Amino acid sequence: MRTRSNQPEYTAQFSNRLKSCRIEKGFSQGELATRGGITRQAISSIESNLYLPTTAVALRLASVLACRVEDLFSLVPTEDVIEGTLIGRLPQAKTRTQPIRVKVSTIGKRTVVRPVADLGEQLSFAVPTDGYITHAQGNRSSHTVHVKLSRDREAIQQEISVAGCDPAIFLVGEHLRRHKDRTTVVGWMMGSMAALHALQRGEVHVAGMHLFDPVTRESNLPFLRRSLKGSAYEVVTFATWEEGFLIRPGNPKSIRTAADLVEPTVTVVNREEGSGARLLLDQRLRTAGVEPTHLQGYDRIVSSHFEVARAIAERQADIGIGIRSAAQLFDLDFIPLQVARYDLVVPKPYLKSHPTLAHLFETLVSRPFRDEIEALGGYDTSETGKIQALRAG
Repeated sequence: MRTRSNQPEYTAQFSNRLKSCRIEKGFSQGELATRGGITRQAISSIESNLYLPTTAVALRLASVLACRVEDLFSLVPTEDVIEGTLIGRLPQAKTRTQPIRVKVSTIGKRTVVRPVADLGEQLSFAVPTDGYITHAQGNRSSHTVHVKLSRDREAIQQEISVAGCDPAIFLVGEHLRRHKDRTTVVGWMMGSMAALHALQRGEVHVAGMHLFDPVTRESNLPFLRRSLKGSAYEVVTFATWEEGFLIRPGNPKSIRTAADLVEPTVTVVNREEGSGARLLLDQRLRTAGVEPTHLQGYDRIVSSHFEVARAIAERQADIGIGIRSAAQLFDLDFIPLQVARYDLVVPKPYLKSHPTLAHLFETLVSRPFRDEIEALGGYDTSETGKIQALRAG
């Protein structure tokens, strides 16, 4: 037997079901003690958690009770609680009737925590949580929260957090897990500039961008050169895609160009400022000499290509800017406006410090992954994996 002095160290994590099993089998303490070759006082002390049995005693008791040792005694997993910085907002205290599900990421030397609900109405039911908020010093971004983890820390450290608006990023995660166990990719849907700012604030590992500069005829690099200092970033092409007008099947409003959007019967659904879709729409409106304030619905903002497509499919709007694959998914018509490159921006130090981030870029260039996103429609993977020169020379 172990001495009582050892009891606090062990029984806090020790589940003891000896008494309930003994009663279920119809044994008294004396009968079990006799058959198990120990004293009745020992049985009483074990059931009272005053002593923990040796391996030999546990095996004899299990044999007498015709069960497994783990049916009588087992270790209870201890709670693993981690402290991190909140990104986003938590529900007000009066609405917190259930645990708050969160994702936890190790970004450089920081631990960041974001509510799973920020993934959106569908993904919040499809993406498993990393843990639950147990304590929060405030409910806004940058406040400190404590999270009871539901996954082990090693798995969380391998998680890759990506900001951007390409929904195919989740497919990268699926292909990555086929070859690199435990690594998951979580995509936070937001516009290009918002993704870049999130990367600069140390909230994600990777930012996805598709901003086309009509002056230089380049994608992303002119914007990145103005925003990023130094050369501590890699810019890697994810794919090239088609962007254009998403419209109802059959184009009932006969929309052809941006000039047609000023018609009072046409309702637009828009993306947030700083997104590639918003930039493209504004560029086309300026070329057509149309003031944005003259458009019905210009101020109605949604946060992803799929939400644009859904709004049109549900007849809440007539037209919006999006990618061809979103139009195909919702059976919408598509008027192409431009081809733009979707690039992933990643700090070089993360490629060295993160245990699996480099595997993501290896997966991008794999033939199975490229075949799959090309099958989505509107994607060209001929430059996928190509490193773009952020700085001249």
